[in-house]
Amino acid sequence: MQIKSAIFNVSARDLASAPNWHRPEFAFIGRSNVGKSSIINMLSNKDGLAKVSATPGKTQLLNFFVMNESWCIVDLPGYGYAKVAKSEKINFNESVGDYLEQRENLRQVFVLIDSRLEPQRIDIDFVTWLGGCRVPFTLVFTKADKQSPAKTQAAIQAFLKSIPGLHPETTPVIISSSKDRTGRVAILKSIEQELQS
Repeated sequence: MQIKSAIFNVSARDLASAPNWHRPEFAFIGRSNVGKSSIINMLSNKDGLAKVSATPGKTQLLNFFVMNESWCIVDLPGYGYAKVAKSEKINFNESVGDYLEQRENLRQVFVLIDSRLEPQRIDIDFVTWLGGCRVPFTLVFTKADKQSPAKTQAAIQAFLKSIPGLHPETTPVIISSSKDRTGRVAILKSIEQELQS
């Protein structure tokens, strides 16, 4: 897939203020500072499309970017503001949970995981919760350029084993690095397959 155009459309505070359209949407979410904005910029081939910040949790709105005038990337707030359990009312963005549970044109969620870290409870809780939303998701292990391929593979296997009820052999996994553009083709191919289905 070639990205011929990538345009910021709107920032929505909640699901009610999200765009009223039928464009297929692909959401990106992860822990604060996992490299989400850098991945979106890499996919779009536009360095300044999504704002990259050194301050964790900077993204607190649902940011919609229209790609090729036909489908949409949605940049969701980091986990510091994400809903990880129905009963948890502290430190999450309610609109993220509403979006993931109720947005009808959401086609796939790309969950970004820092490949350098051992399994983090906040990632485990979020992926476990997301599994109940019945939305297809792909795990994207970021920052792979900062360590050996063997360490990245070990981190992936450890994470997959940490998720209750997850089937590692059927869970889509992509290794990524925005620095050397690893994973760009795989993510776009995944999106393209979903658009064609």
